[in-house]
Amino acid sequence: MAGRYTMKIITDFAAAHLLRDYPGECSRLHGHNWKVEVEINAQALDNVGMGVDFKVIKKFTKDYLDKWDHRHLNEIPPFDEINPTAENISATIYQALGKELNSDNVKVSAVTLWETERACVTYREDRD
Repeated sequence: MAGRYTMKIITDFAAAHLLRDYPGECSRLHGHNWKVEVEINAQALDNVGMGVDFKVIKKFTKDYLDKWDHRHLNEIPPFDEINPTAENISATIYQALGKELNSDNVKVSAVTLWETERACVTYREDRD
């Protein structure tokens, strides 16, 4: 069985949201200091001995999240149409980073989004 490397970066952003059709307090505008963990798998190392440079993962993640930082998520696509739940946010980040970072050797394997210190969701897709 071949080895696999998993690199992880952690970053954050602050944003407000509300959950449409939610039967509780989260239907009102409120904010979070979201923590984002991005995991990348690599099947092999490059000539320097890295699967993918942490700087590359950090840059793409920061660039993507900057458009949400200190904003009302419900006003920004795709959350102007789908609910900005932690589940939908983590899947959106996963898919966007996959478009930028995935290659024959490197794949985004999971995105974990922490809404609070005690509540998070992890999104991943099964691959054959």
